[in-house]
Amino acid sequence: MSAASRAPATTDMQRVAPVIAQDEGAAPAGRPANARAAAQSWPARDPSVAAGGVIPVSLRAQPAPRTLPVRSAPIRAAATSAAGAQPAAASATAAGAVPAAQQDGESIRRAALAFLQQQAAGLPGKTTVTVAPAFPRGLAACTTLEPFLPSGARLWGRTTVGVRCAGERPWTIYLQAKLAVQATYYVAARQIAPGETLTAADLVARDGDLTLLPLAVITDAQQAVGATALTRVAAGLPLRRDLLKSAASVSIGQTVRVVASGQGFTISAEGSVLNNAAPGQQVRVRMAAGQIVTAIVKDAATVEIPL
Repeated sequence: MSAASRAPATTDMQRVAPVIAQDEGAAPAGRPANARAAAQSWPARDPSVAAGGVIPVSLRAQPAPRTLPVRSAPIRAAATSAAGAQPAAASATAAGAVPAAQQDGESIRRAALAFLQQQAAGLPGKTTVTVAPAFPRGLAACTTLEPFLPSGARLWGRTTVGVRCAGERPWTIYLQAKLAVQATYYVAARQIAPGETLTAADLVARDGDLTLLPLAVITDAQQAVGATALTRVAAGLPLRRDLLKSAASVSIGQTVRVVASGQGFTISAEGSVLNNAAPGQQVRVRMAAGQIVTAIVKDAATVEIPL
């Protein structure tokens, strides 16, 4: 480093030195420099500080201790509040979760369950009904609950049931439900070809939930014995009425006699069957003149138009 580059540093030291010397000379150790300084409260001078007023590096490296204020009062207050809230919550639970002016969800569920059990009394087999819990969410208390099946809901498998109140503050709520029907049904004991006539040896009984099977599944062996297979039926497949033609059934394209009877008269004519049907079921028949009529299957050769 050249002398020219060291010159500014030397000049600065020369300027500062007289000021430090003047301060030290004007205020001897332990005495204030002027009246204003004398009026202030000054801490005792640390003996470890050098006479020149410079703090050693070892002391400057140590940070001054910091003391945080203790804030125990708010914590104690919060703890006290929480402790007081627990007895209050316990007393509210003991008093009951549903206010007297609101409808209890369990009473709604029981009303829906009783309704479905009554409606399912005529189903075949053993019927089991389950209804999901109800959450009224502030519905007004009701003295008379009216369960019902919504439009389009079936009394079979997974379904929906409604419960309404027709009081001063009417409301309606819907619950999910399930109906399981355990009964005996029949499956094919072997592979059955189209046109084959079934015997009792071709049927095997099974027990299961009918709501998980096709609606037309055979539950009575007499519905299948003597019937003719309309299509190929694989072994183990549940037998269905739409896969079989009973001895008294009619099938598409078959010519039948259409009979219409009234008081003192009977009219009959021939027609062509437009859909498969068993005795007691409706069948559509195209007459010779082209019009289509709806009749009830009486036997394998006759259908009757109700008047």
